[in-house]
Amino acid sequence: MDDPTFHALRAAFAASPDNAALLGVLLNACRARKDGKAGLVLLGDRAPDTLLPADRVTAARILLDAGEHARARTFYDSAVAASRTHEDAELAASLEATVEFTKDGPKLRLLRSGAASTGGAPDPTLLVAPPREKVTFADVGGLDALKENIRRRIILPRQKPSLFERFRKKVGGGVLLYGPPGCGKTLIARATAGECGSSFLSVGIADVLDMYIGESEQNLKALFDKARAQAPAVLFFDEVEALGGRRQHNHSPTSANLVSQFLSEMDGFASRNEGVLILGATNVPWAVDPAFRRPGRFDRVLFVPPPDRTAREAILRIHLAGRPCAPGVDIGALAAKTSGWSGADLENVVETAADIAIAASIGAEVEVPITQAHLVAALAELRPTTSEWLATARNYARYANESGQYDEVLAFLDTHGKR
Repeated sequence: MDDPTFHALRAAFAASPDNAALLGVLLNACRARKDGKAGLVLLGDRAPDTLLPADRVTAARILLDAGEHARARTFYDSAVAASRTHEDAELAASLEATVEFTKDGPKLRLLRSGAASTGGAPDPTLLVAPPREKVTFADVGGLDALKENIRRRIILPRQKPSLFERFRKKVGGGVLLYGPPGCGKTLIARATAGECGSSFLSVGIADVLDMYIGESEQNLKALFDKARAQAPAVLFFDEVEALGGRRQHNHSPTSANLVSQFLSEMDGFASRNEGVLILGATNVPWAVDPAFRRPGRFDRVLFVPPPDRTAREAILRIHLAGRPCAPGVDIGALAAKTSGWSGADLENVVETAADIAIAASIGAEVEVPITQAHLVAALAELRPTTSEWLATARNYARYANESGQYDEVLAFLDTHGKR
């Protein structure tokens, strides 16, 4: 902006000092001209709410350049409170800086939340394994039949131990959850631990496998010992086929030894496993060694199917909760269009719709809530991920259904017309 135009606008503003739009134009001109002194004069002692939200950010930058950190922070916070589209990570970081005077003169010191701001060292437990909040069946959308099965066969024995002891039924054992990826096996495992009030020990492949011979077996034994010491506890193995795959298909003696150690720990020869529930999850149950299905090991095998319509509606509600949504979003209509979609697929639909709404908010410089159109657009952009698994499972269920172990898959395919 050239000098004549700038001075003409200043004269116009002097005649109309309540013109917020004109003040915003002048403040942006001051920033472009690097004339912070003029910007401070224009701002005077104005409150943030006398400026438009976008111009409050400009005012914050002018005040920050002048060293008025506290007032700059007030203007920035007011802009973000009016609309989160005005968030600026770089400006926010600059506003966190304070001036510290030393004998060598002033220097900037950046304050961060957490340990650094208090001078302490970071907590390594928060870096390695952040604590996760308790999950119950109320946090799992749908799967009512599976929940009832788990309540009857897993949770009830822990709630009424004397009754089950009278019938000489032990509390513990193993349960194998299988189904398409993204349908809630891990969430169900965590919710089961939450319902039981037990410690939840989640085991990944990297927690067990080791490059040195014998170390993997020792790691596995240590995990079982830890679960026994914390009983009642739930020991959860995700992708259990990586640790307990079919031995006849694996020519490595190391892998065979690991499977043998796993079976031995489940049998509890050296130590009692009472009070320890062993949960395994897999997308490929046909790859798990048959020895794991012997009674006393994974003797309960539960199918975790893609959610039905009621469950899909519940899942969509859970993922939309807490997000800005426009009135009139028809979750039932979305659930009707997503037959065969997994819980992870539905979460992806909501995330994609949120991305669309955020892009619209940035373009409009006001918060645009998630609308039905955003969700429908996200649905058109994505595809369900369960189809390939169901096609593979159909072949195993029809031609390799030893002892009826895949009867639940057949029943699901019959009901949903994918057989």
